[in-house]
Amino acid sequence: IDAALTLSVDRITLRGKGMDKTILSFKKQTTGSAGLMVTGNGFTIEDLAVEDTKGDGIKVKGSNGVTVRRFRAEWTGGSLSTNGAYGIYPVESTNVLIEDSIVIGAADAGIYVGQSKNIIVRRNKAMKNVAGIEIENSVGADVYENSATENTGGILVFNLPDLPMKGGRQTRIFKNHIDGNNTPNFAPKGAMVAKVPAGTGLMVLATAEAEIFENSMKDNQTANISILSYLTTGNKIQDAAYDPFVEAIHIHNNVISGGGNLPDGRAKAIAEAAGTPLPHIQYDGVVNPKRPLEGELRICISGNGDATFLNYDATGGFKKLSKDLKPHACSLKPLGIITLPAGV
Repeated sequence: IDAALTLSVDRITLRGKGMDKTILSFKKQTTGSAGLMVTGNGFTIEDLAVEDTKGDGIKVKGSNGVTVRRFRAEWTGGSLSTNGAYGIYPVESTNVLIEDSIVIGAADAGIYVGQSKNIIVRRNKAMKNVAGIEIENSVGADVYENSATENTGGILVFNLPDLPMKGGRQTRIFKNHIDGNNTPNFAPKGAMVAKVPAGTGLMVLATAEAEIFENSMKDNQTANISILSYLTTGNKIQDAAYDPFVEAIHIHNNVISGGGNLPDGRAKAIAEAAGTPLPHIQYDGVVNPKRPLEGELRICISGNGDATFLNYDATGGFKKLSKDLKPHACSLKPLGIITLPAGV
C-alpha cells in the first residue's frame, strides 16, 4: 500500500484472518504520516498486521470507543530512527482497549495512549521499541499482564507540558513482565523519549496517583524503577499550568532483581556518586516546596522483597544520597479498577 488509509465513519470493524496471515505492507508508502488514520467512534481493528509504515502504524484520534485486538505493528528493518514513531497510537480518545497485540521497532513508543481517559492495555508484547508502552497525560489507565522486553524503556508513565490535556493520573501498572530493556536509544534527536536511558524498566515522570504492584522486573541495566520530576530532565518549562512534580505513588509487592550494572545517560553521573550496581528503585528526591509529600501525596514503597532503593538527591547535585527506605515505608489507598462500557 503506497498511501495512508483513513477512516472517519462510526462503528466500523476491520478484521483480518490473523496478525500473521493478513498483512498490510506499507514498505512502498509515499504519502501520509500513518498507515491507518482513524477518527470515527466505536472503532475496532483485530486479527491483522501493518508493517513498515512511513509514520505511525495506526493512529486513532478523538474517538469514543477504541478496540485494538490481536493486532501487530512492526518495522521489519530493525531498530532505526527512521521508523515510525508509534505502533498503536490512540490520542484524545475515551474508552480505549488494547489487548493481545504485538509492536516491534517503533522509534518512539510501541503502544502509546495519550491525552485520553478510561484505558485498558493488557496482554500485549512490546519489544525492540524505544518505549515499549507509554501512558501520557491520561486519566484512568489499567496496564496489566503485558510483556515489555528489549526496548530502551519498558513502560513509561509521563505527564508532559505544552499539551491540551493536563494532570495525568490514576494509572495502575500490575502483573507485567518488564525484563532486559537495554536496547540503545534510537529515537530521533529532539524527541522526549530520546532522553530515556537505555536500561530503563519502568519510569514514572511528573505524574500523580500511580499504583505499581505485582510486576516482575529484572535485568534493566540502568534502573528497574525510576521515579522523577520533569525538572530532572533539564528541559525548560514554559507552560504555566504544568505541574512538573511526582506525587501519590504506591509501589508494592513487586519482584525485582538484577540490573543497575550498566547505567546510561544521566544515570552515569548518579553511578559516579553512588557506585554500581545502582539500586533497583531510584528516586530523584525532587519535591514541590509549596506542596510537601504528606498523607495521600506520599511516595510509598513497601513489600518488594530484597529490592534496593536510592534517593539520589538530584536538586542537591547527588550530595545527600540516601538508601534508607524508612521515609517511604507507607501505603496508599488502592486505586479503582478501570471498567469499559459494554460493547467496547
